[in-house]
Amino acid sequence: MIVLDGASLTLEQLKRIAIDQEEVSIHPDNLILVEQARQLVKEMANGDEPIYGVNTGFGHLSSVKIDKRELSELQANLLMSHACGVGEPLPKSTVRAMMALRINALIQGYSGLRVETILKLLTYLNHDVIPIVYEKGSLGASGDLALLSHMSLPLIGLGEVEYKGIRYAAKEGLDQAGLCPLDGLKAKEGLSLINGTQAMTAIGGLVLEEAYHLLKMTNLALSLTMEALNGIVDAFDPRVHAIRKQTGQIKVAQDVLRYLEGSYATTHQNDIRVQDAYSLRCAPQVHGATRDALDHIKLIVEREMNAVTDNPILFVHEKQAISAGNFHGQPLALGFDYLGIALSELANISERRIERMVNPHLSGGLPPFLATYSGLHSGLMIVQYTAASLVSENKVFAHPASVDSIPSSANQEDHVSMGSISARKAKMILENVRKVIAMEMFVACQAIDMRGEKRLGHVTQRAYDAIRSHIPTLDQDVVLYPYLHDMERLLTDPSFKNMIFKEDEA
Repeated sequence: MIVLDGASLTLEQLKRIAIDQEEVSIHPDNLILVEQARQLVKEMANGDEPIYGVNTGFGHLSSVKIDKRELSELQANLLMSHACGVGEPLPKSTVRAMMALRINALIQGYSGLRVETILKLLTYLNHDVIPIVYEKGSLGASGDLALLSHMSLPLIGLGEVEYKGIRYAAKEGLDQAGLCPLDGLKAKEGLSLINGTQAMTAIGGLVLEEAYHLLKMTNLALSLTMEALNGIVDAFDPRVHAIRKQTGQIKVAQDVLRYLEGSYATTHQNDIRVQDAYSLRCAPQVHGATRDALDHIKLIVEREMNAVTDNPILFVHEKQAISAGNFHGQPLALGFDYLGIALSELANISERRIERMVNPHLSGGLPPFLATYSGLHSGLMIVQYTAASLVSENKVFAHPASVDSIPSSANQEDHVSMGSISARKAKMILENVRKVIAMEMFVACQAIDMRGEKRLGHVTQRAYDAIRSHIPTLDQDVVLYPYLHDMERLLTDPSFKNMIFKEDEA
């Protein structure tokens, strides 16, 4: 069981909650903090001083004072009116991550919800009753209001949920699970549930977690291509990278040399040629820069995963509520734009390696397009076309969302982050990159067969054998897309990763 304490949640734990569906609990000390903050909200709600979101309207309507008898209705109205998401539902894993992240923020004692409300959200998560949350509608400031409203509606029996793979109206789904909603919300609870960055953090955080795995597969694809093209390993010499002092570059070069250890298919300077093209020779520098970017973004994301992003923020000991802007998603928006750019480069350089393998003028003696009977057969010609298409599409997606802003709420909220768009774009880019890397592995294995060298590196041999257990060598034109799809599926199959890397996990 993963224990949430508002301070120590990691990206790896978030993945276990979201995808592996591990059970979650709350540290008992945090429930004390929650209750203390709740008592302060009660005092404020009974007073006459305007406190944003407690006894006032929201956004531009913050100057409207709300009667004490209507404070619960105010909070339910907030969820209903703000649940304006459109598009496709987010994956269940992403919503699970949202729920865990919101709980982790609320238990720190700066928000003022009832313990009962937080425990209800925790119960839904642990029973896998997951709200339907539509992917589009967040501006990334004032929190992910629309998306978090969809996440929160089932707490009061509204909206929709998924339970055991079936989509229900919230009350029906809760009945199926043997659960019941809250009787209603109390002062500030609705606002505390939705004023945060947990949607963009969930979307982008899970992309980041997958990006580390994809980078490992990209380094493996590069290693197979090195063998397909008799690449020069001198460019990966650790002395070269040590004097550059770039951590990611050093690590990538180490990994590739380890994957290629024992290979008879690679060469040294002047064995065949003096030097390789940049897509091989500079791969540690390019892949390594992406690794450094991922590490930088991980710092930002894990800070945010354990952050208080509410408004107003309660300081219990001072009996003060400060209306500020911790809900603004700019740190994440910039980070996820950077993530998309960094991932795009992996596909950019991979596509160039694919081209070198299928182009007879660049491949060092391989047949045109890796076809046994070139001319009659087109071989893997169009695999490179498809990779080029995805790379070009990524260039559109890589345009930063964070440089845009549209004022909202009658110009009260006049600068927003668009962070959820940055996160969703990063996800689209990652999916395209995975396809390109799968194509590189597919093409490299075909090229290795045509080169005739089967004494590969210790790790690359395992990769080649695992791929060939699913995808055959091609000696004539066939319908290619099933093999490309199979290759992509292999990249997300944990057993494929475990079979290849075994003791080589870094």
